[in-house]
Amino acid sequence: MAAFLKLVADASTTLRIVAGVGCGVIVYSIFKVLISPISELPGPWYSKWTSLVLKYQWFRGQRAFYVHRLHQQYGPCVRVAPGEVHFTDIAAVKVIYNVRESYKKSPWYAKLATVRIENVFSTRNIDMHRRYRRLLSAPMSESALMSTHAATVRSKVDLAIQGIAKEMDENGAVDVSKWWLFMASDIIGQLSFGQSFGAVERGTKDGYLHDLEQLVPLAPFRTTLPAIIPLGMMLGIPVFKRAGEAAPRVRDYAIKSIQLYDALRQSESTKVKKTLFTKVFTESEEGKLSVEEITSNAQAYIIAGTDTTATTMTYLVWSVCRRPDIQQKLVEALRKLPSNFSETDLKNIAYLNHVIDETLRLFAAIPSALPREVPAGGAKLGAHWVPEGTTVCTQAYSMHRDSEIWPEPDLFNPDRWDTQTKVMQDAFMPFGAGSRICIGLHLARMELRYATAQFFLKFPNARISSKDGMSDADMKPRIWFLETTSGGRCLVEAS
Repeated sequence: MAAFLKLVADASTTLRIVAGVGCGVIVYSIFKVLISPISELPGPWYSKWTSLVLKYQWFRGQRAFYVHRLHQQYGPCVRVAPGEVHFTDIAAVKVIYNVRESYKKSPWYAKLATVRIENVFSTRNIDMHRRYRRLLSAPMSESALMSTHAATVRSKVDLAIQGIAKEMDENGAVDVSKWWLFMASDIIGQLSFGQSFGAVERGTKDGYLHDLEQLVPLAPFRTTLPAIIPLGMMLGIPVFKRAGEAAPRVRDYAIKSIQLYDALRQSESTKVKKTLFTKVFTESEEGKLSVEEITSNAQAYIIAGTDTTATTMTYLVWSVCRRPDIQQKLVEALRKLPSNFSETDLKNIAYLNHVIDETLRLFAAIPSALPREVPAGGAKLGAHWVPEGTTVCTQAYSMHRDSEIWPEPDLFNPDRWDTQTKVMQDAFMPFGAGSRICIGLHLARMELRYATAQFFLKFPNARISSKDGMSDADMKPRIWFLETTSGGRCLVEAS
């Protein structure tokens, strides 16, 4: 009995110690929040204590809209979570996204990435990023693309237009979003791996593109609840199971494609065409870039260069076709082109580029937050002091809807670009900003210009279809990291 009473007493003492420690941790946590400079920043009261609301909106694909509403309520600086602050103050944005890379990418990017080896997109290491950028930027320059890869872009766009015309003749309407996806994936596949996926010729997705799609739904889990992914795979939950089976196939395809291209290159075969990685194969032989690094960056190009361009083109067609006045003005401008027009000719059509810029403003390829870390010592951003280690962000969705910069911000109005102001240029960031600005922005613009020109020259009277229940609800945006349409389609018809 004595031994039992002693055991009870010891257990009671242990429980008191545990309870005391727990209370201490809670008190310390509360104290830490209360004295944190972040607690003094504008924002909803609950964002001092928890990030659950932000994560919930992220899972719903509504985070960008939620943060935008907070900016409308609280102003250009808003605390959205205990360690995360968003800005739309242009002076603060310039500091966060500067060319010196003093504000590193946050760990969030490494969680989002689907590849094992860091690449130009996912790496947080400043020296590694500079190394990648030095090796990869030259083939992505405007001059290099025009001299080396413009023919590939034109041929794939032409095939997409042919596919759209054929399907429209057969069915009376066509889902253009599908064809823009085929076009964009085949272009970046050809330029990255040295061979096209053949999607635009077949009019269907091949295994690689289908597998890539299976990875997309896991993005919120990878960045928020990564431990759930292996558990979901083990339990055989379909979305996790499909992604688990697709991931190694995606990786193997990329590796085999790179190895095949390298073998052809070394054999000096006449079949070898230049890719965005031709130069770095010789660099890798000098130990500067490994095959694994090339493969990782090629995969990043595929992911970054497919849905982005396809979604932008889809929203461009939808926006223009809903406004007959804009459509007529665009078609009239395009009809002034010579029959064998060049990329330079397209660059010189002001209204075409205004239409593209206005589409990118309202439907930016990456409209969501681009998280960075405040460097050692903290920083004053705008009117507020932010401690080191804090995640600071800006999202294009909000920057592009500031009514003081963009009158009637929700109106699709290409004419606003006739008189570009300095503040418009500073606030416009559809491809990001600073040293980490999208490396493929010139390729994206080349695709957008040529695809827009060819589509509206071929279908000057195109209009949004109402077949199969197609409506504006299908085009309501959903945003995780990239933007997509709610309905996953955009039906168009033409007389």
